[in-house]
Amino acid sequence: MLQLILFLLALTVLVMGSIVLIGRRLNGRTKRRLEPYLFIFPAFLLLLLMFGYPLIRSLIMSFQNYNLGDPKNRGFNGLANFVKLFSDRDIGMVIRNSIVYVVLSVLGQFILGLTLALALRKNFRGRGLYQSIVFLPWAFSAFVIGIMFRWSFNGEYGVVNDLLGKSIAWLGTPGLSLLVVIFAMVWMGVPFFAIMYLAALQSIPPNTFEAADVDGCGPIRKFFRITLPYIKPTIIITLLLRTIWIFNSFDMIVIITGGGPASTSQTLPSFMYTRAFAGYDFGLASALGVLLMVILASYSIFFLFVTRYNRAGDF
Repeated sequence: MLQLILFLLALTVLVMGSIVLIGRRLNGRTKRRLEPYLFIFPAFLLLLLMFGYPLIRSLIMSFQNYNLGDPKNRGFNGLANFVKLFSDRDIGMVIRNSIVYVVLSVLGQFILGLTLALALRKNFRGRGLYQSIVFLPWAFSAFVIGIMFRWSFNGEYGVVNDLLGKSIAWLGTPGLSLLVVIFAMVWMGVPFFAIMYLAALQSIPPNTFEAADVDGCGPIRKFFRITLPYIKPTIIITLLLRTIWIFNSFDMIVIITGGGPASTSQTLPSFMYTRAFAGYDFGLASALGVLLMVILASYSIFFLFVTRYNRAGDF
């Protein structure tokens, strides 16, 4: 890794020096054309170092036998990691859990976030204080929220069971353990949707609603004919981003349930984390990472095509 960093630094110095030398011989018009590329070059180099190298490295490892428990038996093994992945008896359940986890989390955040944004759009006494309270979960780290929900839903001394007056093993029951993680993810993500949608709602010209009132439009018709079309670009981009973020997240599952009981709350990212740092099979984990990239890339292209984001207007 150190050699790679030194190589990139030397490459940067060489490229920058070449640009300076060549730039002295170029006319003003050509310099202006090359100027944007010169400004983005440091950022491009940083992205190449921080993301490009790990991405290429994981892609190579997905076709290798790379198990830390067997360091002498490393080498190219073709598609063996992918065959091992899809022959795992838990992979079907993990994929199903991933779909349920993402759909319910995004849907809950979207509905509650939009409702909260519509409520906060109106002026009322104490609005600023209320906003600071409801947006507070977004300021917490996933670790803090995970610990909080793990304690709250503990089957022996959790506050949730105290309020319900029942003894429910939330974290030890298949199905309920994943539901707890979904509750935590929804609670954390609602402020993000609310902030984004509130900003979009406040950009709608007030005279648009005044004209609609003059024409006799009711609140439901104004919502579907005015509000939704105006905030459609924001809705599309927030749904896309949150879906990708939630699909990639594994920290909440690892902290709250650890993937249990018996891996019934595992999703693809947490399954990859477990295989890498519990089973030390980085080849299999890299194959899972490649599968994740393919799924998310396909989803992004399909989602933008179906929603026609390029025709939705400016974000």
